This record gives sequence, structure tokens and C-alpha cells, in this order.
Amino acid sequence: MILIFLNCITMHNYPINQSDFKEIIKGGYLYVDKTKLIHTLIESGEYYFLGRPRHFGKSLLLSTIRELFNGNRQLFKGLWIEDQWDWKQKHPVIYLYFDRMDYRKLSLEEAISRELDAIAFRLGIILEEKFISQKFRELIYKASVNGEVVILIDGDDQPVKDCLHDLSKVKECLSVFGSFYSVIKDSGKYIRFLLIAAEFRISRPGIFSGFNNLEEITFRSQYATLTGITQEELESNFGEEISELQKANPDILQDLKAWYNGYSWNEGINTVYTPSSLFHFMATRELKNYWVQTGLFTFLAKEIQASSEISSDQKEFRVGEEGLYEIYDSGYLYLAQHFIHFLKFFGQG
Repeated sequence: MILIFLNCITMHNYPINQSDFKEIIKGGYLYVDKTKLIHTLIESGEYYFLGRPRHFGKSLLLSTIRELFNGNRQLFKGLWIEDQWDWKQKHPVIYLYFDRMDYRKLSLEEAISRELDAIAFRLGIILEEKFISQKFRELIYKASVNGEVVILIDGDDQPVKDCLHDLSKVKECLSVFGSFYSVIKDSGKYIRFLLIAAEFRISRPGIFSGFNNLEEITFRSQYATLTGITQEELESNFGEEISELQKANPDILQDLKAWYNGYSWNEGINTVYTPSSLFHFMATRELKNYWVQTGLFTFLAKEIQASSEISSDQKEFRVGEEGLYEIYDSGYLYLAQHFIHFLKFFGQG
């Protein structure tokens, strides 16, 4: 069912298909201020892994952190962190964005190698090593001449997801990542901050064993609202839109919550809205599915087809452990408890 609200004025420029902080701010798009929580994250530790579904703000989070460490104060004008950050201290940033790499045509190793070369060029560094582990180590070391290095890794699970149908290719990917990440442990004295954000942690249980101080914060209550939009953020950032919509539908807040809220990483204590769905709704004023229309993973589709316990309304089914992690982390499902495999499809949006 699609509900349409006519004669409603669009109040903001919504960041649909925009996930880069610098582009959002310079383009005049709406930005929901997460900088207070980002500041807490940065000041509380050094090595993190965060798992979140697709289109849930991972790239925006990473690019915001990149601009902080680049010292681009003008981008943070009016945000919480503007007067809380030491803008004089800048750090070289190594930002690896896997969705931008051409690993589907090249080998994964060659794609990473070329990306490291591109990052080195932007930092004014010439790399001499050929193999990616040595090249990564060299990049960290040479970049650290200008300050402790910040490493941001966006979507390293994507190459693995692309070959889940072929176990031998999965093993090849894991071997490449094992060699690549092994560099970090021995480079610790050169690193100020590291954050890996992906839909699921490809490393279970072995890849990150090289640096055991990596903190898994996916289900940490303190960071449950680091991405996504809370009820308070909805009402404070979209107040004008909501007031306008309530003229046609006094129950619009309840409707929005029913369609787009419900995702939680701390057992329902805090729930958040899917950002992409909210932005699409505010732009179109149509209550309908947005997020799930971006496509099911092949692995998820196979799990559904293989399930012998799909109910008549296709809302419930059982999956194995492999399917559990992908389906949940992908955003289609929510967990009532951490260790049950009987799940329900998440929400309508």
C-alpha cells in the first residue's frame, strides 16, 4: 500500500544518494548532527569495528571523521563539535572505500594496490613496495611523518559478499585480507585512530587476530544511535515537515514510526529510523517501501528459497548461522534476542 500526501511543501534539500559529508554540507543538504557521539567514539578508543546495514550511514560516518582529522573546520560550522575539536592538529587520513575499487575486473589484491597508490599520490607520497601488505606498511610509515595516521575502511565485506556462492573465491579474499590487515598490529605506534565499517565482519574468527585490540561496537549500547535517525532527531530536524504533514494526517508520526522505525542494536532500548527511507519519504511524501527495494543479496534469496519453514505470509523463516549474519546485518531482519535464529523481516520500509 502507498499513501500519498498532496500539497505538502518540501522544506529541505534531502541527501538522497549522497553519503559524503563534505558534499552534503557544501551542497546544502540536510545533515543530522552526530558529531557529539562521534567525538565520544574518537576520544574513547583507537581501533573499532562497526557493523551496520547498507544505506544506514556508514560512509557518511567515515567521511565525517575524515574531515575532522583533515581539520576542515568550515564544514562543521554550527554543529556540536565546532567548538569542541582541536582544529590545529591535523592527521593524514588513509580512507579505503571498497565499493569504489575495481576489484570485480581486477583481482582484489591488484585493486587494493591501485587504491593505495592513489591515496599515496593524494598525500604526496611515493611508494616503492609492490605487494599490498608491504605497500600498506610503507604508506602508514611515510604518512606518519606528518602526524599519527587515521585509517578508515569502508565496506571491506563487499568483495566477500560478491563471491559467497564460490567458497574457493571466498577463501582467496580472506587470504588477501589476512595479509593486508596483518600490517596494522606492527604499525600501532604510527596510528591515531582506525575504524572499519561494513555490513558484517568478514573476519570471524581469524583475520583480525593480528591486532586483538580491535573493539567490536556493533551491539554496544553507547553507540546504538551512531547511525540511523532517532525519534528525537526526526522531530527536531523535520519539525516543519511534520507540522505541515499533520494538517493532512494528524497521525503522521505514528505512521512514520510504523513504516520506518524499529531497527535496534541494543535489544530495543534505542530504536532508529532508516535514513534513506525517511529522506525518500520527505522528498516524495509517499509512505511506501524504499529501503528494501534496493535489492536482495543473492545469498539471502537462496536462503529464503532453501528454507522449508516459510510461513504463508513469508514473514518468518529459519536460516543457518551463515545466513543469519548476512540477513541481519544487511538490514532485512531484526533480532529479538542475540542468539535465536528464528527471525522476522524488519519493518515495512
